[in-house]
Formats: sequence, C-alpha cells, structure tokens
Amino acid sequence: MSYLRNKPNSSSKEIFESLNSVVSYATVKRCLSRILSEKYIIQQGNAKNSRYSLSPTFNLFYPINLDEYYSKEIDEREILTSYNFVLIPETLQNILLFTTTELTLLNALQSKFSENIAQLSDFEYRKDMERLAIDLSWKSSQIEGNTYSLLETERLLKDKQTAAGKTKDEAIMLLNHKEAIDFVVANSDYFLELNIAKIEDLHSILIKELGVDRNIRTRRVGITGTNYRPLDNEFQIREALQQTCDLINKRENIFEKSLFALVLLSYIQAFLDGNKRLARITANALLIANKHCPISFRTVDAVDYKKAMLLFYEQNNISAFKQIFIHQFKFAVENYF
Repeated sequence: MSYLRNKPNSSSKEIFESLNSVVSYATVKRCLSRILSEKYIIQQGNAKNSRYSLSPTFNLFYPINLDEYYSKEIDEREILTSYNFVLIPETLQNILLFTTTELTLLNALQSKFSENIAQLSDFEYRKDMERLAIDLSWKSSQIEGNTYSLLETERLLKDKQTAAGKTKDEAIMLLNHKEAIDFVVANSDYFLELNIAKIEDLHSILIKELGVDRNIRTRRVGITGTNYRPLDNEFQIREALQQTCDLINKRENIFEKSLFALVLLSYIQAFLDGNKRLARITANALLIANKHCPISFRTVDAVDYKKAMLLFYEQNNISAFKQIFIHQFKFAVENYF
C-alpha cells in the first residue's frame, strides 16, 4: 500500500519487483487479494492486465500509529487543512464502517444488552440509565476541560450540590448534559430519524446559560491543536448537516448511524461551541432510539479521544476513533444494566 501510494495503477508484478524478493510473488498475490477484499485498494482490468491503486476509502481505514503521527509538531504534519466537500456526499455513501469481525462482536454485545434489560424492572432500568447518564455527563465534560471529579459530578446531579473551587460554568455544563440525556431518554422515538431541527434542539440544551449562540454559526472558528479549518459559510454548514442527516437516516446499521454522528458533527463544527458534546449526545440518542446500549465513554482517555478526533479532521481517517467506539460500547454493555 505504501508502494501504491507513490505509484498508483501498478501491476502485481511491478509491486513484487519493488519488494526486492523479500516475499514470493504468490505471497504478493495473496496480499493483494486480501487488501482488495478489505477495500483498501481497487482493481482495474482482469487477470494479467490487472492494475491496482489505492481506493477512495483507503484514508478512512488505514491504521495509523498515533504516537508516530503526533511526534511531528502541528505545522510539520501534512494534512487536509480544509473541509472535504466530497467526504459525506460521495466517499462515505457506499462504504461499510465496520468489518465483519467487528460487527460480529458489536452484535453479540448488543444481544447481551438486550438479554440483560429484558430481566430488569422499570425501576432497575431507570436506575442504571441514571448511573450511565452521570458517567457520560462527567466524561463528556471532562474531555472539554471540565475539572469536576466523578464523585463531585454525582453530588451535583443528584443533590444539586456544587463543588468548592469550581466555576459556575462547569456546573452548568454538567447539568446541561444531564438535561440533554434526560430529554433523549424521555423522547427516544423523536430521534429515530435525524434532522437539523433535532440537532439544534439538543445543542440548545447543552449550551443553555453558557453564553453561547444557539444558531448555526456565521463566522470562522479555530480548533486547538490542528491547522484544519472547518467551513465558515452558514449555507455550506447547513448543507453539510443535511448531508449528514441524510447519510445517517438511510443507513440500517445502528452502529454506523451512531459513529457517523459522533465523528461528522464534530468534523462540521456547525456551532460556535459545544460541537463535540453535541456529537456524543446525538450518537447516544440514535443508540437509545433504536434500543441499543448507550455509551458513557467513561474509561476513554481524554487525550486519546482528542488525538483520534484530530486524526479524522486532518486525514479523514476513522481507524482510531472506530476502535474507541467499539471499546466503549463493550465497556458499556459489560458495566451497566
């Protein structure tokens, strides 16, 4: 694949010769067949006339070593500095986000969740959902720099007791998270189909009393830690949101719906603030609406989360973020309900 990055439209023989006999020609053919099935590459022609190039989805899934990637300073990294206009309406339209192995794991976990909640009373279910909501409110806020501990968050959300030495905005952020989650749980069917108005509803709850504009932004925003620049045109932002809703609504797989919301609402940055918080709540709204286990993100490292997100901004590569999603879904099924 490294060879094809530099020399697209190459034959299997040319690829073999470039490897200086490190492996046999038969091994090269087997490798080509495997990565062709994984859609990292595309084939043109047949038999001896076959030529290979990287596929449009290569950048989406190719594993990237994050330590190596971020060993380069922000201005040294070669990135996609501008919004990719073909990503949502073209590249993402027909790709499958998860491999067969990954879907087998996720579906098995979902079956376990369904079995578990079938044995719970309404009271027990609400109690576990409350626990997950507290964890999600805490972790989602922590990722954004909130300094409340999990225990302090629990006291705030259960007893309305603020923590000493913390700002008023930190408490409001946490309370807004809990209100947004409660709204999703109470109105789960509302999110069976996504549209811009519903996204704006959730955003309005999350930024209430924080001095943040409610509407789709009309001016540029910068993102700390990257040179990627989101759209700054209100009409293009609205169009990108609509394309995201259309993409999510036409998918049947609930895990794909949720992961698309998680990464694309963050990528578009439709509002002046609160975009990643909005993405996490919307992703959970889609899971809950479709009777799937919600995700608290409780054990994810905030720095790892940000690195995976920046990788999607800069390379449109979803590999690291997809692993976070899978691991956090597994944690949720095994630790709640």
